Amino acid sequence: MPFVFSCTKDVAKMNYGEYPAEIGKLINANCAVSGCHNSSSYQAAGGLNLESWQSLFKGSNTGSPVIPYNSRFSTLCYFINTYDDLGLQNAPTMPLNANALSHEEVASISDWINAGAKDLDGNVMWADNPKRKKLYAVNQGCDVVTVFDSETQLPIRYIDVGTKSGIIDTPHQIRVSPDGEYWYVVFINNNIMQKFRCSDDSYVGEIPLSPFAAGQSSNSNDDALDWNTFVISKDSKMAYCVSWTSNGKVAAVDLVNRKLIHFLPGFSNAHGIALNANENKLYITAQVGNYIMELDTAFSTKSEISLQNGLPWNAFSSLNPHDIILAPNQNDLVITCQGTNEVRVFSISDNSVTAVLPTGVYPQEIVYSKGTDQYFITCTNDTISFPQSHGVITRINAVGYATLKIKCGFQPHGLAVDEQKKLLYVLSRNISSGGSPPHHTSQCSGRNGFVNFIDLSTATVLSKKYELSVDPYFIYARP
Repeated sequence: MPFVFSCTKDVAKMNYGEYPAEIGKLINANCAVSGCHNSSSYQAAGGLNLESWQSLFKGSNTGSPVIPYNSRFSTLCYFINTYDDLGLQNAPTMPLNANALSHEEVASISDWINAGAKDLDGNVMWADNPKRKKLYAVNQGCDVVTVFDSETQLPIRYIDVGTKSGIIDTPHQIRVSPDGEYWYVVFINNNIMQKFRCSDDSYVGEIPLSPFAAGQSSNSNDDALDWNTFVISKDSKMAYCVSWTSNGKVAAVDLVNRKLIHFLPGFSNAHGIALNANENKLYITAQVGNYIMELDTAFSTKSEISLQNGLPWNAFSSLNPHDIILAPNQNDLVITCQGTNEVRVFSISDNSVTAVLPTGVYPQEIVYSKGTDQYFITCTNDTISFPQSHGVITRINAVGYATLKIKCGFQPHGLAVDEQKKLLYVLSRNISSGGSPPHHTSQCSGRNGFVNFIDLSTATVLSKKYELSVDPYFIYARP
């Protein structure tokens, strides 16, 4: 009996720039066309090249148009949308001078983004390396954390934080554990700390910061809230948190088991916090007055220390110390004083102020760069140092204390050092109407802020600036 063999010819799949076919067809036909977002003309179209999946994720002049898993913060959706039920709409509508995309087409792109904005082979951008170097910024006005990729400086994720429905929890400060495994966030309007994995930014759980965090009955005099700052132990197992109220509280929490260990009131207007080198003492700034408070980590002994040599501590001085960090010599505390526009250096061993250094107006956050051996301070309300400015960065050399002012941003506040890339990230709140006009609509009430980058080697501000969500406030780099 003869055998009959039948051969079939493989039909090659059409490749639309490594996009999934349905998405690729839409983008190739409407967006990545001559005069718009293709490789020949994208530089005149906001710097956004949509010709391929890879080029899309190189970003645009204003940041990342697509955030995987989050169409709500993907500005590409804003500009192609003309339908109220599909979210925000921005002008000019894209494609420019052409028919608007259909409801089905816009929904298709939105659904693709919410599923990870995968390429033809199912890959998700920036999901390939659990050890990726990243930076994390809180957006106070929107209950989200912006995640940055260190390599490109682009926003790559927006992570929802907080637990309250219909009420903004107001994330205020974020830090990454020294081992680089987890990031933590505290809130002005919630009595918890939240814990997330750095490997994939997934939620782990919450940690109570107050005896009232678990829903017990409380009154306004007892319920802490207004959690502003915290510091993490070198072994990444403990955190110490400050509630900034007239009857301020300090809490110690077990980060591994997610438990409240100590909760102590009686810290009037407490704000900044730092650990000493041996991690047996905490130093806490009193934002109203001329002093800091010393507390042992067992929460048994507390004392007040004046930052004015020869004068007693008091709650009436104009110093108003804000932020505090331990110097690299492990003996000095470096403290911003927002009321007197200066930094004070306090020697723990001598129990005295050893230097008073002028800054710009209203110094707030302070960070240290090991690579340059310098401190950087945001002076949020400085309108004097440079014409038509609102805020400057003061740089102080750790040796000799020489200072330099750098014009950067609008109402700058949060700072983070990326030592590997030799960059300083500067978050601008931009909440005043005199600031930079937002390029796109916001998901939340208020004006979008932005991030600038300063070259640590030359102290020059880079030309790129990326828009963020409302009120970006504090930022921290993964070790």
